Amino acid sequence: MKNAQHALSASRRKLAIGAAALVVAGAWSTRAAVAAELAEVRIGVNNVVSDAPFFIANKKGYFTEQGIKVVFVPFDAGPKMIAPLGTGQLDVAAGAMSAGLFNAAARDINIKVVADKGSTPPQYDYMPILVRKALVDSGKVRSYKDLKGLKVAEAAKGGSPGSKLNEALKTGGLTYKDTEHEYIGYPQHVAALMNGAIDASVTTEPSATQAIERGAAVRLGSADPYPNQQIAVLLYGGDFIKKRPQLAQKFMIAYLKGARYYNDALKDGRFAGPNAADVIAILAQDSNVKDPALYKKMTPNGIHPDGKINEASLARDYQFYKDQRYVDGSVKLEQVLDTSFLNAAVKALGPYQPKQQ
Repeated sequence: MKNAQHALSASRRKLAIGAAALVVAGAWSTRAAVAAELAEVRIGVNNVVSDAPFFIANKKGYFTEQGIKVVFVPFDAGPKMIAPLGTGQLDVAAGAMSAGLFNAAARDINIKVVADKGSTPPQYDYMPILVRKALVDSGKVRSYKDLKGLKVAEAAKGGSPGSKLNEALKTGGLTYKDTEHEYIGYPQHVAALMNGAIDASVTTEPSATQAIERGAAVRLGSADPYPNQQIAVLLYGGDFIKKRPQLAQKFMIAYLKGARYYNDALKDGRFAGPNAADVIAILAQDSNVKDPALYKKMTPNGIHPDGKINEASLARDYQFYKDQRYVDGSVKLEQVLDTSFLNAAVKALGPYQPKQQ
């Protein structure tokens, strides 16, 4: 009798194990099927803080909701994304506005600006103009007019930092050509300010905060000389728009959900909103800024929760590029803009409702 019961028990255990194995196998099969159904979208990124909507949308499952699997392709400089975006090797890119984008359009490279990715609304000037602290302490530099003849660093020639510097110099009765220009990457601005290799700089966060904290520099002026500047943008490749328009639309919906989640991390010019802790954790993992404490000190970039592009700022910067002869050929601003995906996504999502603290 005991042997029979033992045999029956063993048989039940085998059936249970077999059933469990089928459940697990079924779960893995379902996941594999779902993964196989996801459409791949390749995104060019610099892994900077303003790439936040991508990282958030990926971590929070917004891309998966839209049937998308994203592949991040890192670049050490935004201009290097232009060629692969134009040839279809990339579908989407996160880029800073520059003369290069207009020059690409002049060469019939089909790339479109489709949404905001980094801008400077009030309290969110994340690309300030810095001056060596020693020059301010000595009284040599007190305002933008005192930058005449001094060496000012920018990340590259023909970018939005140059246009911002130009607007600042105008307030002091100067022109862009009244200063010397040094083109070095933002992280190198800190060391250059510390050792006196440059006198001033147009520097993005977190390098700006690091330069100030180390006593190398101070912000020049209490107000942003170029408020609401459109600095970074979301770019779509022509092939992505033409060959996969429905996917491009779904991508925009997920992107905007990420941008709105990011906005709910902001308050009073800081990462101090209700989503701040979560967004900082995501950025510390996925961006090149790994120190969570640094996020609480720096000024975050603005991103419009509806992705709205400041076209007036783009026009102003484009005029600067033309004045400096950085742009080849005759290109109209409309040639690089496509807001159709953005407008449809905002309509689908409805008005942005800020999360309450």
